[in-house]
Amino acid sequence: MRTVGLFFGSFNPIHTGHLIIANYMAHYTDLDEVWLVVSPHNPLKKKDSLINMYDRLEMVNLAIEHADGIRSSTIEFSLPQPSYTIDTLTYLREKQPATQFVLIMGSDNLATFHKWKNYELLLRDYRIFVYPRPDYPTPPELADHPSVTVTDTPLMEFSSTFIRNAVKADKNIRYFVPDSVMAFIESKGLYK
Repeated sequence: MRTVGLFFGSFNPIHTGHLIIANYMAHYTDLDEVWLVVSPHNPLKKKDSLINMYDRLEMVNLAIEHADGIRSSTIEFSLPQPSYTIDTLTYLREKQPATQFVLIMGSDNLATFHKWKNYELLLRDYRIFVYPRPDYPTPPELADHPSVTVTDTPLMEFSSTFIRNAVKADKNIRYFVPDSVMAFIESKGLYK
């Protein structure tokens, strides 16, 4: 059975931190592949701060053009919005019964995991690989849960919000995002 890690995100925009996390999960865990699942609308985020989902997908594709073991997924583009992880996983499991899906999330998301739709089912039916986030220790009630694996992924101290604010302030974002993503942001005048 193939094991695929699902790294859900708005990727607004994708940045080097996302890529380091995806690469770590693809090559330092037992996952066969990592899918960057571009979420059209995360129910816990304001939709008006998101740019077009196709532009976000294009940036993801540019960023992983030469990546090994990492690909993008538009699975949530065709599902009802906002996107709920449990619904996406149920759909994927029906369509690909020979694939075991593993959730990839930051410790910041794990801290609010109890607010997710059907989170108990996620804990019961899926493995969850957690990467550390600054100031978000793993909640004690989930630290020893048999479905939860806290990984040694390098700690990333910046976010998509940081990138958007930097672009808005006309700051240099080189090395925070791949050059191809930076060129795309500039060519389309995104986040100005």
